[in-house]
Amino acid sequence: MTPTGFLQILVYFLAILALTKPMGLFLTAVYGGKRTFLHPVLRWLEVLTYRLSGVREDEEQTWTQYSIALVAFSAAGFLFAYVLQRLQGHLPLNPQNFGTPVMTPDLAFNTAISFVSNTNWQSYSGESTMSNLVQMAALTVQNFLSGAAGIAVAVALVRGFARQQSKTIGNFWVDVTRGTVYVLLPLSLLGALFLCSQGVVQTLSPNAVAKTLEGAAQVIPLGPVASQEAIKMVGTNGGGFFNANSAHPFENPTPLTNFVQLIMIFLIPAGLTYLFGKMVQDTRQGWAVFATMSLLFLAGVFIAYPAEQSGNPILSHLGMESAATAGQSGGNMEGKEVRFGIAASALFAVVTTDASCGAVNAMHDSFTPLGGLVPLFNIQTGEVIFGGVGSGLYGMLLFAIVAVFIAGLMVGRTPEYLGKKVEAREMKLAMLGLLVHPILVLGGTLFLGPQ
Repeated sequence: MTPTGFLQILVYFLAILALTKPMGLFLTAVYGGKRTFLHPVLRWLEVLTYRLSGVREDEEQTWTQYSIALVAFSAAGFLFAYVLQRLQGHLPLNPQNFGTPVMTPDLAFNTAISFVSNTNWQSYSGESTMSNLVQMAALTVQNFLSGAAGIAVAVALVRGFARQQSKTIGNFWVDVTRGTVYVLLPLSLLGALFLCSQGVVQTLSPNAVAKTLEGAAQVIPLGPVASQEAIKMVGTNGGGFFNANSAHPFENPTPLTNFVQLIMIFLIPAGLTYLFGKMVQDTRQGWAVFATMSLLFLAGVFIAYPAEQSGNPILSHLGMESAATAGQSGGNMEGKEVRFGIAASALFAVVTTDASCGAVNAMHDSFTPLGGLVPLFNIQTGEVIFGGVGSGLYGMLLFAIVAVFIAGLMVGRTPEYLGKKVEAREMKLAMLGLLVHPILVLGGTLFLGPQ
């Protein structure tokens, strides 16, 4: 490691640590229905949303009603995203004249499912496949809504821990509205304005055509990039406007934008840990979750970064370097952008896989074996090391329940967590939640892998 690289990582972690409590306090106020400094500006939008949708702000739901609302909301979002993609050739804001056949039924289905579930996995090149309208109305909108839904589920779970006796856990429609209006929209607006100031593209104009030194014509893709980039990071979505994602200079032009985007990714997941402590009236519990996540995050960074800085030692055995020098001279820059360097690229890879955010500023398959092991390990944990907005917290709480249960059995005491007994029913549900992820992965490998 180099002193500069170590300093970058240290400054980043200290920034997240400093922002965790303020963000947590703000989230607690928002989801607790308390007045915040944004209410004078945005309260009208929240009230208007309730009136148009027929939602009663003071009416709560049981966990079954909350779950049904979540599934219905996601199904509607999927259908909306799918239809827009299939009709893009007949819709406005399509300066590239992309036709409907570009988005085939299977590709549109895959993309709609991916963005509604906050997975944001892309099997296409955005700048040569989707119109500006689809990028904005289908993908960017789903970045907001899937992120808001994830936070809502986490808050509902925390309410279940915090309330001693209650059949309700809040109102899904209210939680999604408040998360969108007071959290995701303001953060994304600030983020988009900052990115624009640093050179990130935001336009509805057609692609630019430049003449190269050889006299050939080169098409330079343009579009509403900054607005999608901001919520892509704030909502830990990851679906980029361009195929190169955050390695593209129009999405992530400078080391400063790279650092701010890293802050965006961890901001809400870190704040949710403090929200957890505040809502259960024991901030030590929130800080304990934060400390656990931070320890795993730092361990990953300080494994991946030294591995990338040392380079691939096998190259010395291939005669590509002198015998006196082990590995690649200056470190492994394969697949990385020069403007970011090794430290920022390794940090980005760890952060984005910790947070289940699909954004990348370097190619993970170009990492060294040990450096690439860290992102793979992070993905296999179920992305609970801060994790996605909401999913990281409730995923880590499932592990906490299992850990408390095992510890209780070891000392011969009835397991309890936050004053609530952890019995057979709770353990079955917790294990079901933890096993769904590996079952889906292994099941997909079994049926979709090579025969």
